[in-house]
Amino acid sequence: MPGRTFVVGDIHGDLAALDTLLARLPDLDADDTLVFLGDYLDRGPDSAGVIARVRALEEATPAKVVCLRGNHEDAWLRVIDHRWDEFVFPPGNGCQATMRSFIGAPPPTDGEPAAPVDFEALFAGSFFPADVVAWMRGLAYFHEDDHGIYVHAGLVEKDGAFPHPRDVEPRIALLWTRSASFFRTYRGKRVVVGHTVTETLPPELSSYTPSDPTDLWAGESVVAIDTGAGKGGFLTALELPGLVVWESRSP
Repeated sequence: MPGRTFVVGDIHGDLAALDTLLARLPDLDADDTLVFLGDYLDRGPDSAGVIARVRALEEATPAKVVCLRGNHEDAWLRVIDHRWDEFVFPPGNGCQATMRSFIGAPPPTDGEPAAPVDFEALFAGSFFPADVVAWMRGLAYFHEDDHGIYVHAGLVEKDGAFPHPRDVEPRIALLWTRSASFFRTYRGKRVVVGHTVTETLPPELSSYTPSDPTDLWAGESVVAIDTGAGKGGFLTALELPGLVVWESRSP
């Protein structure tokens, strides 16, 4: 019998939510897998702490730890390699909070502009330690086991179908896609995603507490678990195959 898989949604710099969630999970053993769907950084106050905590889990738990790439990690790599000012500049992307967490400065207040002295480091991503950049480059685009397929944003539609992630090129599309038809029409092996905040998904299609749109969203073959950590929400994990839901928010 395969072990359990615990899938954790977008963390977005919310170390307190991550620590709370991990403390609530049952004890993991060597047969279990812990999958992170990406978007470890930006918006929340401690992106550096989140990445350090996730990286340390490989030594701290007997379970297999799988860390996937999110669109925010992908975006920062593009910033580092080629600059991408259009991603860094909008305050809503939370990039300044990430920089400040890595340089040990207080998180910015809402709407606080970056100081001119910070522009060069922010727009080049030069504040990231080399080992963190290498870790981001090594993040997988998807993972699959007996219980499901795990990918940051979703499957990419082609000719009216949704190819397996291994057949998608470029795989970067798996990190950025946001297609209503995927959530509405995909049928097949269960896919667990983050990226799209559950509040924006059609509640009438969810079998999990549709009266509360902030909860995990569970369609027929797709489960979405970005419940807004780092941006006023909370962090969610899904345990498979039992379909047990774990949350960082107060019961």
